[in-house]
Amino acid sequence: MQPRISMITLGVRDLAAAVAFYERGLGLPRMPSPPEVAFFTLNGTWLGLYDRQALAEDAQVPAAGSGFGGFTLSHNVDSRDAVDALLRQALLAGAILAKPAQATAWGGYSGYFKDLDGHLWEIAHNPLFWVGPTD
Repeated sequence: MQPRISMITLGVRDLAAAVAFYERGLGLPRMPSPPEVAFFTLNGTWLGLYDRQALAEDAQVPAAGSGFGGFTLSHNVDSRDAVDALLRQALLAGAILAKPAQATAWGGYSGYFKDLDGHLWEIAHNPLFWVGPTD
């Protein structure tokens, strides 16, 4: 079996602003990529940023959309302090706080923000879940 990688691609309104947000706001390492798309490495997958209109055309769906899209993205870290620090970093880079970090019913700690395009991200610490090496 050949190696596979899953990839998450987000449609964005302003690619340059989104790239800056993900580099500064979440500290994600950017991969070499063509000018019309940006790729970032994650543990075991990639994040892709692509023009929202072009992505909608590729999927043959309308580009307009608002409200809750029925999913969230989650970034898991190794401590409660890391949750607070990453939320602060994202907010300083332009994110909007959706839910302050707090203890969860499942024994963890998490908070939510919306990125520059309104994509909902959870920053979470689960003491029962190993996040693995971060480098």
